Amino acid sequence: MKLLLVTTSYVNDNEGQAAAGTFVADFALALAREGHQVTVVTPATVASEHIANGVRVCRFAVPRLPLSVLSPARPQDWLPIIRTLLAGQRAVSHACENHGADHILALWALPCGQWARTAGRRFHTAYSTWALGSDIWTLGKLPVIRQLLARVLQHATLCYADGLQLGADVTAISGRACDFLPSSRQLESRSKTPRHAGPWRLAFLGRWHTNKGIDLLLDALLLLEEHDWQRIESIRIFGGGPLEPHVMKKTGQLMQQQRPIETGGYLDRQQATDLLLWADYLILPSRIESIPVIFSDAMQTRCPIIATPIGDLPALLHENPPCGILADATTPEAIADAIRAALLQQPADFEAGMTRMATRFDITQAARDFVSRLQQGA
Repeated sequence: MKLLLVTTSYVNDNEGQAAAGTFVADFALALAREGHQVTVVTPATVASEHIANGVRVCRFAVPRLPLSVLSPARPQDWLPIIRTLLAGQRAVSHACENHGADHILALWALPCGQWARTAGRRFHTAYSTWALGSDIWTLGKLPVIRQLLARVLQHATLCYADGLQLGADVTAISGRACDFLPSSRQLESRSKTPRHAGPWRLAFLGRWHTNKGIDLLLDALLLLEEHDWQRIESIRIFGGGPLEPHVMKKTGQLMQQQRPIETGGYLDRQQATDLLLWADYLILPSRIESIPVIFSDAMQTRCPIIATPIGDLPALLHENPPCGILADATTPEAIADAIRAALLQQPADFEAGMTRMATRFDITQAARDFVSRLQQGA
């Protein structure tokens, strides 16, 4: 089958900052490994086309990246937005005309879904959509764009979302069913056997942004008492973003108290794998979240989760057997209590739950499920 993937998120040299992009690349590779002819259309600062590992990648030039920095609310962004939309439409149509497509998968619903819909009508090719939180929770709030979003979703062959609640929100906008298709990336096949004795190792990896709750985590660490720290071997915090000054200030306070904490920048795939293999627990202190890619990373490496009750995380962590510990609230106090609870347990207690989740979030199985639905006539 000839499959055309249209996405605004695709891996580049800054892999550590592009979790969604690495997932899309791995999904494309999984489809290629299953014997399908895969073409990817994606924006870049310079246009190019190449084939790697059986996947043809067609990059079209846009004025500015990432596209998320462009906002219709800023008049100075209107021209770059228009140029980007026109360039994307041309690139998708060019790919359909020159490489052919039996089906188009838009990652994500806007603007990729609109590009797919327009090209599909011209070349008589059906399309499907895979929604991301920013599609639905941000663009879906704008009245005119919400109507466009609804039309794109309604005319798609298949509608997918990479979150459970997100799928329900897609249905609320479009009035049609939306299935959950988990997003994950393929890590090196090196899962660990969880340790049975502490002191324990804790880790955070992600954007230093209020949405990801890094400030909540640091405040929680400052609430831990001496007997809690005796159960902690080390805490490693990696990432980057707008809260970097705050992170440096708070970690400096912890270091002055002789706490075993260290920080570092974004990590590529191999470095992230190494961190998760080192850690006994991964902390997800988010304020806003669906299902982050780092969740499936942790399940692959058998690293249990300590998480806030946000998005789909409560549903995932409440399944039996559990794969981690859920805080009672999105507050420093609740996160501190969840850390204390983890310190009194063994990571091995969550091994069965993590194994089940790793199977559920397997990228190869996601690719197979998508193609199977297409071949069954949706």
